[in-house]
Amino acid sequence: MAAVYLRRMRARLLRAAAFGVTVWVCGDAAAATYEIGPTDDLPAAIDALLPGDELVLAGGTYTLSGYFEIGVSGESGAPIVIRAAEGELPVLQQTAAQNIVNVSGSYLTLRGLELTGGDRGIRIQGASYVTVEDCHVHDTTANAISANDAGVDYAGIVLRRNRIHDTGGNGEGMYLGCNDAACAFHDGVIEGNWIHDTNGPTVDQGDGIEIKEGSYGNVVRDNVIHDTGYPCIITYSTVGNGPPNVVERNVMWACGDHGIQSAADAIIRNNIVLGAAADGIRNQPHQAGAPANLVISHNTILAPAGDAIRSDGIVGSLVIANNAVYAQSGNAIRVAGDLSAVVTAGNLGVGSVVGVSSGFDASGGLADFVGASFSGAPPNDVFPAVGSALIGAADAAYLVEDDFNGNPRNGALDVGAYTSDPAGNPGWVIAPGFKDAVVGQGGEGGGGAGGGGTGGDAAGGGSANGGAAPSGGSGGEGGSDSDDGASDGCDCAAGAGSTAPLGPSVLLLGAMALLRRRRRRA
Repeated sequence: MAAVYLRRMRARLLRAAAFGVTVWVCGDAAAATYEIGPTDDLPAAIDALLPGDELVLAGGTYTLSGYFEIGVSGESGAPIVIRAAEGELPVLQQTAAQNIVNVSGSYLTLRGLELTGGDRGIRIQGASYVTVEDCHVHDTTANAISANDAGVDYAGIVLRRNRIHDTGGNGEGMYLGCNDAACAFHDGVIEGNWIHDTNGPTVDQGDGIEIKEGSYGNVVRDNVIHDTGYPCIITYSTVGNGPPNVVERNVMWACGDHGIQSAADAIIRNNIVLGAAADGIRNQPHQAGAPANLVISHNTILAPAGDAIRSDGIVGSLVIANNAVYAQSGNAIRVAGDLSAVVTAGNLGVGSVVGVSSGFDASGGLADFVGASFSGAPPNDVFPAVGSALIGAADAAYLVEDDFNGNPRNGALDVGAYTSDPAGNPGWVIAPGFKDAVVGQGGEGGGGAGGGGTGGDAAGGGSANGGAAPSGGSGGEGGSDSDDGASDGCDCAAGAGSTAPLGPSVLLLGAMALLRRRRRRA
């Protein structure tokens, strides 16, 4: 053990000396914290990191002018963390026709960074257990965050409380997985993000969140998505690779196509769709998948155009239950295909139904809500009004445990995304920006324990910065960084990790150790 300690200590001191930063080495030398600023060598500092280390970036602009890769990896229980200094905003600006950041290391967390310019914002390559949280990615010439390299098994990726906007090219806010199941993105958590304006003049697609064929077991929750070119959220089939994807407690409007589009193998619940250019929720054959293994429950959908819920080409089980479906000119519910395994129950709203003869009751209209309209955007209060027909009208057999606010329903049989309350909405008011943290947001998910998945709301150790930019509106909910276990919660003896200058020989050895860095173009 003593030999291991000395080897780790020497390695850390050499690395610190190589780029002249402050380092604390705590306890068993299993983790260290480094601090750098914009004039320091960022790639060298990152290359020097070992499992459990934390690199803290001071505020300012870090200019990148070529291929930039983060290839270091942490370990399960000891991720590498690269984060903003508390109360400061480091900006990674790519000036070349390259992705801003390419991530090939696993068990890695990026937190509180602003990324702008370049091609893609963050390209996650052959890596798993990567967490990106409280970051701000904008003004790229391609998609903002991608994990779509063929042949890769992407496990336990966490994308949390990031703001994404003004993309270009294909323009997806998040492009996760591959066409035709050429890779698999699975057991991930995509939560609390604010994604908007992926429909600019240079965008030819612009989905908000896209989860591709063969990807499975992901949770997409509590996101705010609006002004997209393609659907706000789209999932393909799992092709039998694993459990269905869960899409819950999201709110969206001004979706350039459908609000939520799912081919198969999904649980879609407690979402609010205020407006979409096509249908609110749409299921249709896509690549190898066709509508089956789908549950659509307790959603609230306003459809200024198109149908509220439409499913075509059905080949298997489909449950449509306890949804508040209000179509201004289209159908409330429309289904087609093999209807032998289709169940509709407890739905209520405005519009006709096609393909089913039960499970839907007409309501009195938008007066069921506190202050709703078919405007397609906020302000739009779809919380049940006192005396609403939504209250008590749900089918108990298909009741879900919580609601859009993350509050338990406790058996309340209310149709739609909310549980009613005579005192009014106890949760977040829908508006552009981050949704307030709810119960369950920020917890571990999809194997996130190894990938730094303990962030979350202010109680969960999230960043205090919230990913806000000087010109970028409000940041996310944040809290203490102390849960990272790097610079806090350990006794750092002066002899264990001195910040005093090291001798020239040590500096030389450290610099030589970093000559292994490889630079290559995308």
